[in-house]
Amino acid sequence: MTYVVTENCIACKYTDCVEVCPVDCFYEGENTLVIHPDECIDCGVCEPECPADAIRPDTEPGMEKWVEFNRKYAEMWPVITSRRDPLPGYQEMDGKPGKLDLLSENPGEGG
Repeated sequence: MTYVVTENCIACKYTDCVEVCPVDCFYEGENTLVIHPDECIDCGVCEPECPADAIRPDTEPGMEKWVEFNRKYAEMWPVITSRRDPLPGYQEMDGKPGKLDLLSENPGEGG
């Protein structure tokens, strides 16, 4: 099992989760985060840290597409290990449905 980031993170990009991860398996895109599913040790400490409820276990129904989404971008983007402020306008975007169309494939800064 692994945890994955879902579209709730897009355009919010809270980073509270990255500081608690014991194996540094979060990767940063320009406007979202992902978890590398092959590096996640399934400890679950990140899930309650996400204010947007964007981190889910892969055992929930429909998570297969998010496992592949997370894997794809984790292999393209830099690792992130320290907390940063969320994106501007995150309050308006938090919980908004259909954010996948807003995804930027550009990498974040990492670090």
